[in-house]
Amino acid sequence: MAILGTLLKKGIRLRESLEQEYSSPIELQKQTLQNLLIKSAKTEIGKKYGFGEILKSFKNDNQDFYTNFSSNVPIYDYEKIYHEWWHKLKEGERNVTWPGLIRYFALSSGTSGASSKFIPISKDMVKAIRKTGVRQILTLSKYDLPDDLFTKGILMLGGSTDLEFNGTYFAGDLSGITTGRLPIWFQRFYKPGKLISRNKDWGQKLDQIVQNAPKWDIGIIVGVPAWLQILMEKIITRYELKTIHDIWPNLQIFVHGGVSFQPYRKGFEKLLAKPLIYMETYLASEGFLAFQALPDRNSMRLVLNTGIFHEFIPFNDQNFDINGDLIDSPKTLNIDEIEEGKDYALLISTCAGAWRYLIGDVIRFVSKEESEIVITGRTKHFLSMCGEHLSVDNMNKAINLVEEENNLTIREFTVLGLPYENLFAHHWFIGTEDEVDLVELKSKLDEKLKLLNDDYIVERKHALKEVFVTAIPSRFFYEWMKSEGKEGGQNKFPRVLKGDKMTSWLRFLKDQNINL
Repeated sequence: MAILGTLLKKGIRLRESLEQEYSSPIELQKQTLQNLLIKSAKTEIGKKYGFGEILKSFKNDNQDFYTNFSSNVPIYDYEKIYHEWWHKLKEGERNVTWPGLIRYFALSSGTSGASSKFIPISKDMVKAIRKTGVRQILTLSKYDLPDDLFTKGILMLGGSTDLEFNGTYFAGDLSGITTGRLPIWFQRFYKPGKLISRNKDWGQKLDQIVQNAPKWDIGIIVGVPAWLQILMEKIITRYELKTIHDIWPNLQIFVHGGVSFQPYRKGFEKLLAKPLIYMETYLASEGFLAFQALPDRNSMRLVLNTGIFHEFIPFNDQNFDINGDLIDSPKTLNIDEIEEGKDYALLISTCAGAWRYLIGDVIRFVSKEESEIVITGRTKHFLSMCGEHLSVDNMNKAINLVEEENNLTIREFTVLGLPYENLFAHHWFIGTEDEVDLVELKSKLDEKLKLLNDDYIVERKHALKEVFVTAIPSRFFYEWMKSEGKEGGQNKFPRVLKGDKMTSWLRFLKDQNINL
């Protein structure tokens, strides 16, 4: 088992995993926050908000540490923390929100922002991401896998490792930053290799991978589902194969993240000769937050002891307005105060200088004891024009149910909320190559959403007067992303489009002569 054996030879232990397994979540998080505050006490933000004073409350065996921290340090979103603090990092200032100089920035717009966000990546964060990645690799020992799998290649489909440098800092996709700093021992397993990984042209990169595919013996693939599916289709077409296993017979594991896999699963599995093991990760530009720790689970374990402190805001009308914006003075909870089965927006403080940062994701705990979560959506990616409270989780499940029941393959979808006859309507855009009966598809989607969401049932009788469905070839979704400068790597199509993004999408479809 070459990978696992190499890890052990390098002295990498299971200490962090065992520590999390046998320690209480609140104690791990208390220690993590204490370490972050100690290290940052003499930074600009640490001096302004009195990190030294907050640290005094950690001596007590109660919740004073969290009360003092949450009452003294404000909540930040990206715009607020960038304009107040992070712009200084780009100018080369030291000791602003984290000790030392920040040399790397991950470019991210998530799936909603119009312009790229510059997320600081410290040396400590790179180490933390690497540690968490190793912990996930070590979980493979819990699966019933053949020894020789761990001698096979790992194909990681990410952004370019050829980062932009302006004389002060480097910028690029997080995957490009971390892949460019892979440990030497891992490089023998890593594909597509250094040369191809540097390519900034996404189309050329895919073509180069297709060209080299027969030379590699791939056992594990890692990446965003949509782009890996496109890559596998290209390989199958190029070499006139029936399935991807005709060229990579030892492919057994797919590590995915960034978006729910369920809507892609049906089309993805048509490209396989045998089932894969699916392992979900929660690796955001701001850090590696969670990963699937055990086989046969649909949840991920929140990482509590690798440089990230988590807080939770109940995702409800008391804390968020109809646009998904945070109200003043929202209620925040630490990990000891959450409840299973409820949705929370996530705040993080990290070893890269994010403090009480609203990351934009909404999660739900399925096990408080084991800190197991599922991602249910984004604070901005939901529809509640009239109280229907339609989440991305509802949308994904409805699409999956319709696919199964009607034997359809839906590659992509997005939903718009629109005014309609003085009330409201939803407009679904479905990406599929199958022939579809739009009347039936509309009826089925509506039916499934009513089963999944009680608020939706009520509003369909009152203010949500109509549902429209337009089916288009899935390539239009990817072409629009390219037109927005969001092709490849970690980019995902938004499940809900609002504002300027909605306008851009509708204008794009009109230019393509799509009948709306």
